[in-house]
Formats: sequence, C-alpha cells, structure tokens
Amino acid sequence: MAIEVFNRHEGKFLLNKNKYEKIQYMLLEYMEIDEHNKNDEFYTISNIYYDTKDNHLIRTSLLGPRYKEKLRLRAYGVPSENEKVYMEIKKKVSGLVNKRRTTLKLQEAYEFASTGIKPEYKKYMNKQVLNEIEYFLKIYDLEPKLYLAYDRKALFGKENRDLRITFDKNIRTRRYDLKLENGDYGEALLGSDDILMEVKAEKNIPLWLSKMLSRENIFKRSFSKYGSEYKRLLEKERKEKGELNLCLNQYLMQYQTQAQLVHQYQ
Repeated sequence: MAIEVFNRHEGKFLLNKNKYEKIQYMLLEYMEIDEHNKNDEFYTISNIYYDTKDNHLIRTSLLGPRYKEKLRLRAYGVPSENEKVYMEIKKKVSGLVNKRRTTLKLQEAYEFASTGIKPEYKKYMNKQVLNEIEYFLKIYDLEPKLYLAYDRKALFGKENRDLRITFDKNIRTRRYDLKLENGDYGEALLGSDDILMEVKAEKNIPLWLSKMLSRENIFKRSFSKYGSEYKRLLEKERKEKGELNLCLNQYLMQYQTQAQLVHQYQ
C-alpha cells in the first residue's frame, strides 16, 4: 500500500544537464533508483492545482509565511477517466512539509473538488484524509487553476529509506484544458537544460550528502513550481517594471489589515 502521510524537510537545487549527470552518477553509490524508473529513465507526473478565484493560496504562499497550504490532484502519466489518482493536501510549517493524500478514481476526485461532497467510501480511500479535504473545501471556495506536469527520476537511500532525491525536468504548465486525461502538454516553465533537484528527508540530510553538494558547488535555493508559474503569469500581465513586487506588496498589506481587524474583534 502506498504511503499516504508524509512529514519531511525539503531542499531544492537548480542544476544544468552536465551537473545533473555528474551528481546523479555519484549518488548511486549511496542510493538506488525508484521502481517507477526501472523501465524508463524518467516517468511523468501530472497535477491539477486548485485555488480561489483571486489566487489566495498561491499569493499567500509567495509572501513567505510560516504556514502555507495547497490542494492538488496528482496522477502518474496521463490517466483515463476511471483510473486511480491522488488528491492531496500539502502543508508547510516552519520548513517542515506535511503531505496527506488519498486515492480516488479520477471522476470521483473531480466531483469531490467541484461539489465539496465526499465520495462514498471505498477500501482504496483514506477516511481521515477525505475528512480533511472536505474541511479544506469548506473553508476555501476552490476551482481548478493550473495544470502542471514534469518528468521525474527518483532515488532512495540504500540504508535510509526516508532519504529521497528527485530530479524533475521538462516542467510544463497550462491554464486551460484543466483535465488530467487530456494530455501532458503545456508551456515550458524552465529552460531545456534546467533540472530541479529536490532532497527530501525526515530529519537532517546525511553528512556524506552535505559534503558532496558542497564539493560540487550545489547550493540550496527557494523554488516553487506553482509559485514560479504564477509569478510568470503576473509578469506577463504587467507592462511596467516593478509592478510584480507592487502587486504582491499590496496583497500583503491587505492580508495584514484583514488579520489585524480579526484580531481586534476577538
């Protein structure tokens, strides 16, 4: 049975193709390839991200709060309408990532997201996560906002299975035709030579990995696939330089003012 609850720290690194080929070869001394990569070097993951009409979730996330959350629908490859997918809530609290997901059939997931009504329970579902998603859908008026797919290679630690490193390339997105079954096409988010590496660990990363990254001049950086796409969207909509920061700062002021008013009347 697939793991449906994750608690871990994540670090992100942007690599070029040459750096990727070197580091992934070095990692194989300590790690092994994920079963999804046994037949193909990369496998495809496709997602639908949900947000409010005014993009509250991603706009709040870009402000860098201690707590942020998102809801997405995830599939491996391009699913059929009756195929099983994952609906998941991803939260980040002071750097610790918590991901909770349940298996659903694709049409069950679409109906759940659009109506907020839980599907009739079946053995492949996670009851607790269904309840959490139901509550999430009650407090936010969500709609599908973004399709995002990428090709992934994943490695697991030979001795520590909690250590996972993934490489994502060919990240592509679209804000139309928001159906997983309609194909994994979209506009490229990064350059063709760019690969996103993510290091995921329940606790601290091992010393050997820290030394390897330092030796190869690979340094951690902040990067969000959904956030990067949204900032690109804003940039396209703004004609004058600097309006992106102005927009986010105005949203921050509005968000803080609302929070102050709530606190005032408590």
